[in-house]
Amino acid sequence: MSTAMFAVAAIAVLIAMALSMVRAFVGPTVFDRILAVNVSGTLTVVLISVYGFLDGRPDFLDIALLYALINFIGTIAVSKYMKFGSLGHPHDSNDEGDV
Repeated sequence: MSTAMFAVAAIAVLIAMALSMVRAFVGPTVFDRILAVNVSGTLTVVLISVYGFLDGRPDFLDIALLYALINFIGTIAVSKYMKFGSLGHPHDSNDEGDV
């Protein structure tokens, strides 16, 4: 019973990932695309976790947590780069600085 539940959850996550990738390709602004890629990364974390429990290897949670951390840092870095044009400190002292 729980195997069927995890399989249905994995299929639902895959469908949600497909929809988020559609938004990533169609998104009207670059921030919509960044958000869609972030959602896809978050769903990948869920998919890794579900697959780990489906396969009977809950130690995949460590991999999922590491992937979530990389996804978060990557999203912040890309968002900062898109807003300021650089990942370092702003050149103008009147600029706001970090996001």
